[in-house]
Amino acid sequence: MASGTRRDEQVRATRQALLDAAERLFAEHGVHAVGNRQISEAAGQGNNTAVVYHFGTKADVVRALIRRHAERIEVLRMRMLEDIGDSADLRDWVDLSVRSVTEHQEELGCPSWYARFIAQVSADPALYTVAEEEFYAVSPGLRAAEEGLTRCVPDLSEGVRAERAVMTRHLIVQMCVERERALAAGARPLRPTWHEAATGLVDAIVALWQSPVTHEP
Repeated sequence: MASGTRRDEQVRATRQALLDAAERLFAEHGVHAVGNRQISEAAGQGNNTAVVYHFGTKADVVRALIRRHAERIEVLRMRMLEDIGDSADLRDWVDLSVRSVTEHQEELGCPSWYARFIAQVSADPALYTVAEEEFYAVSPGLRAAEEGLTRCVPDLSEGVRAERAVMTRHLIVQMCVERERALAAGARPLRPTWHEAATGLVDAIVALWQSPVTHEP
């Protein structure tokens, strides 16, 4: 029994090391530029088939990475959902969308690679589909958050809401990328804390949702 437990712990440690290495390499070089051999070597694994053995395809590695972050973000999101209830205040829902991510980023410490990894994934149509599937699979609160925000902008058409949702997603990802990159490089970020960075981002996104529509998409 003890031998089996040690084996399970070794497997978990190996998987964790492979995911950590993959996330860093994907963030720095792009998903398609990184091979399984590079991931194995960066994780300290002598066996170059370790990635395939533990995960399968590269898309499966991406899925596993997204899942481990999405699960923690969902915990934060659900806590915030409980706090705001059925609020009719747009800022509450934007705040939830932003801070569930920025609080997770803060928890990751420095250096971190999540924002830069997810930016690489978002730029690839096939990988973005994988990411979307994973986020919705483990994040029931995500749908509730989207519905709450939609209730606050009843005058916007479905097309405009969809367009601004995409803008919102890109703003959150890219501003997290900017801060994560600055912190990793030892440079001074635009705002001193993740909390203040989130506040500035919420200000901008609320204004985005409230801006006039001069032409329907």
